[in-house]
Amino acid sequence: MPAIYFHTADRPFHFPQKKILKAFLGSIFQLENTIGKRVDYIFCSDAHLLEMNRQFLYHDTYTDILTFDLTEDKSTGSVAEIYISTDRVKENAVNHDTIYTEELLRVMIHGILHLCGYKDKTAIEQSMMREKEAIYINAFESLTQ
Repeated sequence: MPAIYFHTADRPFHFPQKKILKAFLGSIFQLENTIGKRVDYIFCSDAHLLEMNRQFLYHDTYTDILTFDLTEDKSTGSVAEIYISTDRVKENAVNHDTIYTEELLRVMIHGILHLCGYKDKTAIEQSMMREKEAIYINAFESLTQ
């Protein structure tokens, strides 16, 4: 089971049942037949993530998540830093008529799915990503009810 850590840059991180959440996120690697070693989630503001998006990806746009795959050897497992703008997640939750914690969970799962090889550049890839996100959101909700 990979080590999952939660950090804050300039925004606090609140989520019920963090211990269950860590185990669940780690289990996605196994369910997707991928080896996970360590994932660090860093929660930050829109401004912080915008600056990272400009600096590392040369995009001048807001985003809810940036996943940096730092893996040197896939055979020993994925290592990554996943940056999440809680400001953007809150806004997206309102725009998608969902609750904040569900949108945050979706984004956290999204980052893991990228590490498992899923892409989201084309419409077909986006559709597959959304399907997988929904499957794992439902599985987490079943665990915690």
